[in-house]
Amino acid sequence: MAGKMLQFVKLGRAMPRKREAAARRSDFREIFNEYKPAEAAAQSSRCSQCGVPFCQVHCPVHNNIPDWLQLTAEGRLEEAYELSSATNNFPEICGRICPQDRLCEGNCVIEQSGHGTVTIGSVEKFITDTAWQKGWVKPVKPMRELGTSVGIIGAGPGGLAAAEQLRRKGYQVHVYDRYDRIGGLMIYGIPNFKLEKEVVARRAKLLGDSGIHFHLNFEVGKDATMPELRQKHEAILIACGVYRAREIQAPGVGLANIVPALDYLTASNRSGLGDAVPDFDSGALDAKDKNVVVIGGGDTAMDCVRTAVRQGATSVKCLYRRDRANMPGSQREVAHAEEEGVEFVWLAQPEGFIGDKKNTVTAVRAARIHLGVPDATGRQTPRVIDGSHFNVEADLAIKALGFDPEELPGHFGAPDLEVTRWGTIKINHRTKMSNLDGIFAAGDIVRGASLVVWAIRDGRDAADSIDAFIKAKSATAVAAAAE
Repeated sequence: MAGKMLQFVKLGRAMPRKREAAARRSDFREIFNEYKPAEAAAQSSRCSQCGVPFCQVHCPVHNNIPDWLQLTAEGRLEEAYELSSATNNFPEICGRICPQDRLCEGNCVIEQSGHGTVTIGSVEKFITDTAWQKGWVKPVKPMRELGTSVGIIGAGPGGLAAAEQLRRKGYQVHVYDRYDRIGGLMIYGIPNFKLEKEVVARRAKLLGDSGIHFHLNFEVGKDATMPELRQKHEAILIACGVYRAREIQAPGVGLANIVPALDYLTASNRSGLGDAVPDFDSGALDAKDKNVVVIGGGDTAMDCVRTAVRQGATSVKCLYRRDRANMPGSQREVAHAEEEGVEFVWLAQPEGFIGDKKNTVTAVRAARIHLGVPDATGRQTPRVIDGSHFNVEADLAIKALGFDPEELPGHFGAPDLEVTRWGTIKINHRTKMSNLDGIFAAGDIVRGASLVVWAIRDGRDAADSIDAFIKAKSATAVAAAAE
């Protein structure tokens, strides 16, 4: 190890080459090129092989990061892939879209010591992309088939991670999703410049080849109620995510051309996939030649502003009521957006919308903000500065204010399903089970809108709990029959 690792004292941090902003503004391709094998090995060799690897501690799935960095440095890429995929069902996706600056890389020991973090995410992406190219990624083949079936509601990252883990154990897994493609927000919510759709599609095909049954265009509550699904399966996992857009209560919010972020991103992604999208084709959800204002400061807002740039917007502004240091979104995404020409209007709180005689938005009315004393969460409280109102020209205003759960008990035909005061499903966090026997939940529908990697972690944990529940139920039945 001594000869291969601990090279951070000699080698500087080097990401894969990033495409020039002028070039990437005109297409939806991913912005980073691939590492060459020698480059990936060199960057991996910078790892200090810490006794307490904080990168691993701060990874939601607790990837064995120092180990697969060492294997990559030694050129043992197939072993690196096996180790990487042992804890993560979608390492090539996490390598692309995880906010590493807030997770593994942000807690890298050599980053804290001033040497610049190991490029963990880029190496993870390189390992798994190489594995796909070499044919090392294989469908799941259970050691034995079980006659027991499990139903999963939601084909997003949490549901898919659980489905693969349960399939490995031999269960007959059925995934129900109301959309026409597998992947959830990875397909329809995240733009191609962060995650090209072929990356998700090849993973979806692999899961199908593993024997997982997908029921698409299937809406629980309409095509079958929750009680009806419970009759078909030994256990149910709810992993449907949160999709209801938060609203802004302000004058003029009902004007035309004020749209939720997910509607805008879905239209763009569907158009890129070749679907007919009337609202995009008509120009209603297309930013071309428009002055675009995005309201919000999270990663969804960053996806919207960067999409608008690529669609050919005349100008793109992001209004956020706090400053840059207090943004919930990834600082890397903010930097990419600034490079691409997005203007950030910090400390600005939208207070209303101005329209023309056709009831179409023409401007966002905002006020300047002063950050006051911290609230109970530790964040400084925004305070409006009297007399500081101003207008920001807008032909298209996009609301990226976050997401809340839909009203699931009524929608699913399961009025007894308990939810929290926020509308998320209430579970026993040790077992992942709801108040209904055999009904489990995982991902955003439990924790609220969060990261893909957390959904993967929750899905894996839920799969283990479902397996334990079914085995215990079977053992009880056997014991009862023997009496």
